[in-house]
Amino acid sequence: CLDGTDSRRHTVIDFDSQFDDLLLITKKLYFAMEDLVKRIKELEEMVQSYSNTNARCKINEMSSEVKDSNPYSRLMALKRMGIVDNYEKIRDFTVAIVGIGGVGSVAAEMLTRCGIGKLILFDYDKVELANMNRLFFQPHQAGLSKVNAAVHTLKAINPDVEFEAHCYNITTVENFDRFIERLQHGNFKTNGPVDLVLSCVDNFEARMSINTACNELKQIWFESGVAENAISGHIQFLVPGTTACFACAPPLVVASNIDERTLKKDGVCAASLPTTMGIVSGLLVQNTLKYLLKFGKVTPYLGYNALLDYFPTMTLKPNPQC
Repeated sequence: CLDGTDSRRHTVIDFDSQFDDLLLITKKLYFAMEDLVKRIKELEEMVQSYSNTNARCKINEMSSEVKDSNPYSRLMALKRMGIVDNYEKIRDFTVAIVGIGGVGSVAAEMLTRCGIGKLILFDYDKVELANMNRLFFQPHQAGLSKVNAAVHTLKAINPDVEFEAHCYNITTVENFDRFIERLQHGNFKTNGPVDLVLSCVDNFEARMSINTACNELKQIWFESGVAENAISGHIQFLVPGTTACFACAPPLVVASNIDERTLKKDGVCAASLPTTMGIVSGLLVQNTLKYLLKFGKVTPYLGYNALLDYFPTMTLKPNPQC
C-alpha cells in the first residue's frame, strides 16, 4: 500500500466482525428453534390429552333407569317428580350461544350436561390467562379460540350433543349476514331456525347486532350481562313483536355503551367474579330450560345484586317509537 499499511490486517478484522455477527444470529436462531420445538411438543401433548380422554360412548335414547353408569338418570327424575312432562324432548332443541366468555361458556356447559340436542357457539376471541379467574376454561387452552376450546371440552363431557363453532365477529357487515344465515338454518332437526338464542356478549355493539338479527327473524332470545364492577347482573327474555326489544329499553348495566374492549384500551379491565358469572349463568339456563321444556314461569327480566342478595323482577313494555 502507498501509505505503508498492511491491507490484509484490515481484511482479517472485517472478517472477524462479520463472523461475530453471524455467530450471534446463529445463536438467536438456535434458541428460536428450541422455543419452536418446545411449543410443538406442548401442542402434541395437548392433542394427545384430547385423544386420551376417556369419553363415554354415545347414548341413543335417554333412560330413567337408576344406575351409576346412566348420565341422565337424575335429569329424567324430573318426570317422576312431576316437574317436566317429557324431559327427553330436550334432545330436539338447537340453541345458539353468542359470546363464550364468563357467562356463555358456563351456560354452554350446563346445557351440555342437561343433554341439549345441538349448540351453535359464536365468539371471535381467544382464551387468555386473564380468563382463568372465571369458570370453565383451563390454562393449557390459552391461545386457542374460545369456540374451539369449548367444543373440545364439551364433547368430552357429553358426546351426545352436536356442536357447531363459529369464530368471527358478528358485528361486521359480512359476518352479520353469515350470523343471520346460521340462526335461520342452524336447526339440526329441521334445517330451519334455531329454537333459542342466548346473548352472553360483553359489549353494546354485539348486543345491538343480536337484537337486529332476532327482530328481523322474529327469533326469541335471552339477553344476559354482568356489570363492570362484577357484583350485579341480569337476564332478559325477548319475544319480537310482543315484549320490549333490547333497543326499546336496554338494561342500565349496558346502556352506558361501555365494554371490556374500551376499558382495556385505557389500561384497566372490568372486574370479574366467578361467583357472579355462575349465578347469572344459572339463572339464564334455568329460564332456558323452563322455556324449552314448558315448566314453571319464564321471567321477563330478572336482575341480581350481590351486595344485597336482591333479585328484582320487572316487565318491560315495548316502546311504540322504537
